[in-house]
Amino acid sequence: MASRYWAVSLPVQNSASSVWNNLQEQISKHSFDTPLYRFNIPNLRVGTLDSLLSLSDDLVRSNSFIEGVAQKIRRQIEELQRVSGVESNALTVDGVPVDSYLTRFVWDEAKYPTMSPLKEIVDSIHTQVAKIEDDLKVRVAEYNNVRSQLNAINRKQSGSLAVRDLSNLVKPEDIIISENLITLLAIIPKYSQKDWLASYETLTSYVVPRSSKKLYEDNEYALYTVTLFHRVADNFRTSSRDKGFQIRDIEYSSEAQENRKQELERIVQDQESLRSSLLQWCYTSYGEVFSSWMHFCAVRVFAESILRYGLPPSFLVNIHLMFSMNFL
Repeated sequence: MASRYWAVSLPVQNSASSVWNNLQEQISKHSFDTPLYRFNIPNLRVGTLDSLLSLSDDLVRSNSFIEGVAQKIRRQIEELQRVSGVESNALTVDGVPVDSYLTRFVWDEAKYPTMSPLKEIVDSIHTQVAKIEDDLKVRVAEYNNVRSQLNAINRKQSGSLAVRDLSNLVKPEDIIISENLITLLAIIPKYSQKDWLASYETLTSYVVPRSSKKLYEDNEYALYTVTLFHRVADNFRTSSRDKGFQIRDIEYSSEAQENRKQELERIVQDQESLRSSLLQWCYTSYGEVFSSWMHFCAVRVFAESILRYGLPPSFLVNIHLMFSMNFL
C-alpha cells in the first residue's frame, strides 16, 4: 500500500517521554493503529535569529528541488523497468527499504557534522543533489540517443515498403547487374499489382520479358523486381512514376548486409548495457538523494521549530504514517 509520512514537531515543556506517551495515546484513540515513529534530530548549531529567518525562505525552495530530483529518479526507474519487463524492486537507502530508513532515521555525523552552520549543511546537500541531477541528465541523454538509433533502424526494417530498408528482402539471385542489364526494384500499391504485371513490359523499350518477380508484400505495397537495359532505366522510372509505381535502386552487397547486421547487434547490446547501467545508477542515486532529503528535512524541522518555539531547543519530532497517499 502506498503511504505518505508527516513530520510533526511538538514543544516539550517538561518531559519528552510524557509528550510522546500522550501523543501515542491520542493517535491511537482517533487514528486507530496508525504507526507513529520518533524522528531523531541531533542538537544542531542554531546560529543567529536573522540567519534562521534568512535560511527559512531558502528551505522551502530547496525542499521542492530535492524532492523533485528524487521523483525524477524514481520515474526513470519505473520507465526502465517497464521497458525491459523487469519486476519492480523495492527502493532502498543504504541497503534498507525506504520506509525502514525513514522510520529509523539516524543523522550521519560524518557526512554532515552537527557543528557546521545550518546554511553550510543545506548548501552541501543542495550541491550534492544538483550534481546527481546533472549526472542523471547526461546518462539519460546517452541512453535515449542509443534508443533513438535503434528505433530509427527498426522503423527502416518494419515500415512500409515505400520507406523501409529493402536490403534484407533481396537475395543475390534476385539481382542482375551486368554491362548491359540492370535490375530495378518496383514498389507497387497492393491493389495495382495486376496493372503492373500487365504493363511493366511496355513502360519503355528493352524490358526483359517476364523478368518481374514479387519478393515481398505488406499491408500497402508489394515489392517486385524488373530487369531491363541500362540505357532505358531513366525512361522506365519516368513512365513508372506516371502510373503510380515507385522505382527504388539497390546495390546488393553481402558485405554491406553483414555490416548492417553487425551494427544492429552492436546497438542492441549498447542499449541493453546502458539500460542496465542506468538502472543500477538510479537505484544507488535514489538512495543517496533520499538520504540527503531526510537530512535536509531534519534541518528544516529544526530551524522552523526554533523559529516557532524559541530557544533553547526543546521539542519532539515524530513521523506519522498517513495511509492511501502517494509516497516516493
